Amino acid sequence: MERVTLRIPKQQIEEVEQMVETGEYPNRSEAIRSAVREMLAEEGSEKASEKKRSWAKV
Repeated sequence: MERVTLRIPKQQIEEVEQMVETGEYPNRSEAIRSAVREMLAEEGSEKASEKKRSWAKV
């Protein structure tokens, strides 16, 4: 696995931390990996059906 450094707005990190605290994810890294997996899966299914993305670029 490779390490990636990124900047995320404080509010979003706080929301991720809350998901970790409630047990939805074991840690921040896994929560972010899950989000990336979802984005890639959505992108793959959209390419197949030629739909627009439902996630916003920041």
